[in-house]
Amino acid sequence: MRKILLIISFCFGASTLSAQDAQVVATDTISPWKKGGTFTFIFNQSAFNNDWLGGGSSSLAGNINLNYDINYAKNDWTWDTKLLAAYGQTKIKGEVDAKKTDDRLELNSVLGKKSVGNWYYSMMFNLRTQFDSGFDKEQRKISHFFSPAYLQLGPGMLWKKSDNLSVNISPVNSRGIIVHKEFTELGSSYGVEQGKTFRYELGAAVNAYYKFLVLENVTFENILSLYSNYLDKPKNVDLNYQLNVTLKVNKYISTNIAFQAIYDDDAIKAFQIRQLFGLGFNYSF
Repeated sequence: MRKILLIISFCFGASTLSAQDAQVVATDTISPWKKGGTFTFIFNQSAFNNDWLGGGSSSLAGNINLNYDINYAKNDWTWDTKLLAAYGQTKIKGEVDAKKTDDRLELNSVLGKKSVGNWYYSMMFNLRTQFDSGFDKEQRKISHFFSPAYLQLGPGMLWKKSDNLSVNISPVNSRGIIVHKEFTELGSSYGVEQGKTFRYELGAAVNAYYKFLVLENVTFENILSLYSNYLDKPKNVDLNYQLNVTLKVNKYISTNIAFQAIYDDDAIKAFQIRQLFGLGFNYSF
């Protein structure tokens, strides 16, 4: 009996040690990288037959959206990168050309080194542009890919509570605005002077990110960017606010609401507003 108890004790102890070793190995092999995103296709349609007396035009519209995050965290280092891309068109019956309903490409990246508490020394980078040509109400071409393009780079301090809540403050931030020469031949465009293709600015930037769950399957994502140019009208703060709301129906279907407000008086002395609402087909990866 004593031998049996010794054998059982030995086997139990060996299995416990093996489990502990396995746990250590599993912990050591956890990757510091977290990657994931959502691809969404939003479809809208309206149709009227020839006998419909209420008036209206048949139309077909589609939008694609990509929201992808790469987060790194190990020891005293953190690195958060977000890619936002969207494009959409609508075709109205009777019109020859389709019209653009959405068009944006944005990359945000912040590298941080631990300071104290939730604060990090940081370096931020931002790129914002579009994919396709844009036209005004008179169908004059006013933009195309990488024109305009906004580039930002600067050191600062990052306050990061989690991957879903952070604020980066950059008191010395360089910003460049790139515009093709065809848009500055007759005058200034997007703040770039006539005949030139580049504008340099030096100022302060604040970038905030907050994503939270309001109700089960209802997510709000807020992205705010503020910029003040020390070299020209520093009191005129440029603002870019984005709100993305996802009401998840199931794994593949959701209702998507997007709202964006931009104020940049170098481009136009008014708020630029973009709104999008539709049923989306999602693929998460």
